[in-house]
Amino acid sequence: MRVLMFGWEFPPHIAGGLGTACKGIVEGLAYNGVETIFVMPKASGDEDQRCTRIINASDVAVAYRCTSDVDEFINMVKFISVDSNIVPYVNPDEYFQAIEKMKREYSTSSTIGFGQKFNFSGKYGANLLEEVSRYAQVAATIAMEHSAEFDLIHAHDWLTYLAGIAAKEITGKPLVVHVHATSFDRGTDDMVDSRVYAIEKRGMEVANRVVTVSDLTRNIVINKYGIDPGKVVTVHNAVDFSGREDMDVHRGVREKVVTFLGRITYQKGPEYFIEAAAKVLKRTSNVRFVMAGSGDMMERAVRQVARLGIADRFHFTGFLKGNDVQRMFALSDVYIMPSVSEPFGISPLEAMRTNVPSIISKQSGAAEVLTYALKVDFWDVDTLADQIYALVTYPALSAFAAREGMAEVNNIKWNNATVKLKEIYQTLL
Repeated sequence: MRVLMFGWEFPPHIAGGLGTACKGIVEGLAYNGVETIFVMPKASGDEDQRCTRIINASDVAVAYRCTSDVDEFINMVKFISVDSNIVPYVNPDEYFQAIEKMKREYSTSSTIGFGQKFNFSGKYGANLLEEVSRYAQVAATIAMEHSAEFDLIHAHDWLTYLAGIAAKEITGKPLVVHVHATSFDRGTDDMVDSRVYAIEKRGMEVANRVVTVSDLTRNIVINKYGIDPGKVVTVHNAVDFSGREDMDVHRGVREKVVTFLGRITYQKGPEYFIEAAAKVLKRTSNVRFVMAGSGDMMERAVRQVARLGIADRFHFTGFLKGNDVQRMFALSDVYIMPSVSEPFGISPLEAMRTNVPSIISKQSGAAEVLTYALKVDFWDVDTLADQIYALVTYPALSAFAAREGMAEVNNIKWNNATVKLKEIYQTLL
């Protein structure tokens, strides 16, 4: 069985969890005897290709007849044209600068001529929608040229849905779209970008199967997008153990360390973490709180910490990536994910594999698979504070949560998760 897979990023150069998940999926599929060709807008050349063959879309000259008008091209392959100012996954510190740049440089034409190449940035910058459209055009060429080398198509997240649709229209082969997040996870209902929503909905409608990362996301796909429940299947995410290292870190403080690691945005619930921190510090001084990340609520979070009078016990690290993330886990005694809406949430699994007890919101996909993470409604600050206090005060409870949590996530592997994905593929062939 062979799969043509469209993604946007792939380790080691990633901006978020999407690339990490794609790597885990192709490795798990290879373990289960499924070959993949992984297409990405811009490859760096140092990607690990032991489990997949990577095609760099920037190297592909368009061999498909393209029109001078992107709308006409898009109509030829029966999908929609959009423009949008949404910039997902970008480092939040760069968001507003990217928006202003897009306003200055926006162009209505995004067509590549016959025989031309387009040098994709492969990032989540101001020209994101232009790259999404051009990626779809290149995808048509790639699907044609390699049609004898794959049996079906798999597209990850809305950035690649148009590419998946183009490949399906050109080859007639089945399409699976993988929903890692929806517009409703990036904002409240009244903040949803209707144009991005339209891409998501069209991709789900055209797909032969829709794979969601949790039952929480599956319910959103069915109820918010009107997709037939019969073709929506949940395959929970997993955690990659291959890059795990036991780090020897020096702690500069004697107190317990409680960590929030993620984007400091509404969806991640940072204000609830800060409120709970203030309540815990009224009961014990043997604890420090760390907010690792950046985002549009950073300034508001700093003001909230100052207003509550806990600045001497609260630390902001800024945006972390790579080994710095692993060091932060190694320095932590408790990990918190109080998300308002989280399609899955891989970070508590990464924390638990480092023997760090975790508290997660019930409004997350990870809550569906984790038994030994403590769970709380994101808005229930009193219960969150009680759980934090218990883990930093009672060593037996903390040791139990760390030991059982580690054993639990040890079985949540991509090799197991992709068995179900392979079964989905087989139903379409």
